[in-house]
Amino acid sequence: MPKQKSPKQPVKAVAAAHGEPIGDRPKAACRVALIGFGTVGRAVTRILCETVLGENGDGSLRLTHICNRNVERKKQAWVPNNVPSDVIWTDDFHAVLDSDADIVIELIGGLSPAGEIVRGALQAGKSVITANKQLIARHGPELLQLAGAKGVRLEFGASVAGGVPVLPALRTGLCGDRLHGIAGILNGTCNYILSRIESARIPFSEALEEAQARGFAEADASEDLDGGDARAKLAILALAGLQCHVAPESIRARSIRTVEAVDFDYASELGCTIRQISRADLKQDTLFAEVGPSLVPVSSPFGRVQSNQNLVLTSGKYGGDMAFLGAGAGGDPTAVAVISDLKLVAQSLAPGNGRKGGGEGVAAALLSPETSCDFETPWYLRFLVRDRPGIVARLAQILSLHQLNIDAVLQNPGFDKAALPFVITLEPCRDSQLRPALEEMAALDFAIRPCLWLPILR
Repeated sequence: MPKQKSPKQPVKAVAAAHGEPIGDRPKAACRVALIGFGTVGRAVTRILCETVLGENGDGSLRLTHICNRNVERKKQAWVPNNVPSDVIWTDDFHAVLDSDADIVIELIGGLSPAGEIVRGALQAGKSVITANKQLIARHGPELLQLAGAKGVRLEFGASVAGGVPVLPALRTGLCGDRLHGIAGILNGTCNYILSRIESARIPFSEALEEAQARGFAEADASEDLDGGDARAKLAILALAGLQCHVAPESIRARSIRTVEAVDFDYASELGCTIRQISRADLKQDTLFAEVGPSLVPVSSPFGRVQSNQNLVLTSGKYGGDMAFLGAGAGGDPTAVAVISDLKLVAQSLAPGNGRKGGGEGVAAALLSPETSCDFETPWYLRFLVRDRPGIVARLAQILSLHQLNIDAVLQNPGFDKAALPFVITLEPCRDSQLRPALEEMAALDFAIRPCLWLPILR
C-alpha cells in the first residue's frame, strides 16, 4: 500500500510549532555602543529610549554598551533592558572596541583618548558617529579615508551648529552645487554675550558672568571668547562644503573681549550691530578665512540672530545663497543630530543595503589651498584717547600715507576727555594694507590703548 502523505502545513504554522512564527520574527537589530555619558550622551540615550528602543520602537536598533569614567555613579534606572541581554555599563573603552557593536557613538570630546577610540573603532570595522569638532577639524580627512578603506561610515553632523542640520545638507543636499563661500554665527556663547551687551548696554564682564550663570559659558570660556571653538567649526564646514582641508590654527581668530557697549552705540549709527562671524571664501587656490567680531547690518540675517542661536549661510555657483538657522548648542539639539546620524548609518547597514563605506571619495577630492585673512572690506576703527587738538588730523595723516581713505568720523558727546572714544570708518581696503597703519597709530602718545578694528560686512 502506498504511504499516505500528511497534509501540508502552512509555513507560518510549522514555524509556530517551534514557538516562533516566521512572519513575526524580528529583524536583526543594529548593535550600538555609546562612549561618553555626559550631557549629550544622556540626551542621546533618553531620545533612543523614548523613540527607538521603547514600546514604539521597530527593533532596528539595540543599545549594547554605555562607557564612561566612574561608570557606577553614572548608571540610570531609566535605561531599559534590551532583549536578550541588558545594557553593559563599563569604564573600559577597549571592551567596547572588542565587542560585537556595529556602531560606536563617541561623545567624550577632545583629541585624546577620543582619537584613539574613533580610529580603533574604524579599524575594527565599526561605523562611528561623533560630535567631536576638534577631532574632525584636525583629523577629519584621515578618518574619512580610513572609514572608506574599511567599508564603514563616519558621520559628524553634530560637530557644528548642534541641532541645525547644516553638515548633512552640505554633504548631500548641496553636493550638486559648487559652493564658494560659507559664513556663520557658530558659537552660541559669543552670540549670547554680544546680544546681552547690545540689549542691556552692560559691560562685557557682566554679560560673561550672566552667560556662565545660565550655563551658556564654561568657567573658562577662552575657547569660545577667543574664537578657537568657532574656527574649528569653520574648518569642518570648509571640509564638508568647500572640499578644503584647512588646519584650524591657520585660520585667524580675533577675540570678542575688546568689544564694549559704546561700540554698539556707534554701530547703531551705521545701521549695524556686532556679531562673532566665521567666514570662508574660496577664490582659485586661496581660502580666505577668519573668525572674529564684525559689524553686520541690523536688517541682515546675521543682525537678526539673537541669544545662543546659530546661523550658517552658504553661497553656491548654481544654487545661490542658502540659510540654516536654529539652536546651536545644548544637550537635546545636539542629541537630535547624533540620532539622525545614527538612523542614517543603521539604515545603510540594514540587510539588503550592503555595508556602505563613507568618506573615501570626499578625502580623495580634497583641496589644500593656501589660507589667508587678507579680506577686502570697509573697516570700523574705534579709538580711546586722551583728548587734545590735532588728534584726528594726525590719524588722517597716517591713514593717507598708507593709501587708506576715510569714509566717516563719529564722535558722540558726553564722554570723559581723559578717555574719549570715537570712531573712524574706512572705505574698502585689504587687511594687509590696514595693519601697518594700526601699528603706527598704536604708538601715538595720545592713544590709551590700541584701537579696536572690526570689518564691516555688507
